[in-house]
Amino acid sequence: MGDNKNNGLRRWAVLSAIAIEMGVVIYLFVQGGLWLDAEYNDGNKLYVIIGTLLGVGLSLYLVVQQTNRLNK
Repeated sequence: MGDNKNNGLRRWAVLSAIAIEMGVVIYLFVQGGLWLDAEYNDGNKLYVIIGTLLGVGLSLYLVVQQTNRLNK
């Protein structure tokens, strides 16, 4: 009975960590885009858009990988 409770708690902790990881990855890519726009662009937000899309794509890829590992 206790083993099942620990397994549920472990899944909850892993899913919480995945959500935090998604936020951090997207935040870092957006910040990188902001920095690139400030350094190399004059008013456009091209790098922010690209950074956001790359951050979301990478975080979704990582989520799929981690949930596949969690289900094994």
